[in-house]
Amino acid sequence: MGNGTATADLDVALEKHRTELTGYCYRMLGSSFEAEDAVQDTLVRAWRNYEKFEGRSSLRSWLYRIATNVCLDMLSAGNKRARPMDLSEATPLAQAALNPRPDHTWLEPMPDARVLPAVADPAEAAVAKESVRLAFMAALQQLPPKQRAVLILREVLAWKASEVAELLETSVASVNSALQRARATLAERSDAGAEGAVSDPLDEEQQRLLERYVKAFEGYDMTALTALLHEDAIMTMPPFDLWLRGTADITGFMLTIGASCAGSRLVPVQANGLPAFAHYKPDPENGGFTPWAVQVLEISAGRITGFHCFLDTQRWFPLFDLPLRLEAEADQAQQGD
Repeated sequence: MGNGTATADLDVALEKHRTELTGYCYRMLGSSFEAEDAVQDTLVRAWRNYEKFEGRSSLRSWLYRIATNVCLDMLSAGNKRARPMDLSEATPLAQAALNPRPDHTWLEPMPDARVLPAVADPAEAAVAKESVRLAFMAALQQLPPKQRAVLILREVLAWKASEVAELLETSVASVNSALQRARATLAERSDAGAEGAVSDPLDEEQQRLLERYVKAFEGYDMTALTALLHEDAIMTMPPFDLWLRGTADITGFMLTIGASCAGSRLVPVQANGLPAFAHYKPDPENGGFTPWAVQVLEISAGRITGFHCFLDTQRWFPLFDLPLRLEAEADQAQQGD
């Protein structure tokens, strides 16, 4: 009987760390699904080896050690996840073609709730949010795996150099040197802090910008949309490698290849510490609306600078706990409220 209680207690103790470990593995791997697999693997290994854990360190740092090893093993295949603009030049609209690349190519979106544990300190919460934003995540993916682990543990999770050295079984000097190299690489990437303009919570101007965006998008009003986009705004659509730059190409695309999105509905979601929407487009065959994309927006100086549409709805909508259909009637009833 006592043993059953101990097992249940251990389950509860391990489960407490799930969200922060998912955040850590997500930053390491750049993939929502791989991160969740890595955490599951970490918790199973911890459970199996708990007899050997002699409490020499805290349970939390022991779990981070296991999670780091799981991630480093997964990264030994050398796969770096990226955004479309990390892999190719922008395509002019006249040459736009939709070529998909395999799932493992892409940096994946992640619901905030799965990776950002509730913390009381606003400064800590802000750092956690900034460190899952798309540009920062893409920059992390450029670092060698060990440097990536050091940077996340030191800069995002605020571990001491001595704690990181112990976790990685290396010296403080080598941790400090890895951190310097990682910082230098990030400093070379001009966009690593590109979405730093998103305040948390959103300020009034940003709220209004999003309200105008929803109105313009749902009304498919390209003049209104152009006024909200930065002139050099970027639009991406993984799993397609196509990406577009500039208002003319983005709105031109939406009126041609993307024309079936007219009359869409947007439902707000929380992704990557940024404003985001579940995009449902009209379903001409069955009525109502069908999932089309999770849109993640980057904002700077009162304009939308990045407009990232993750199209694999069979994967993303369940991850965000979103329905796979919106009914038109319910929608009209809401509008009548």
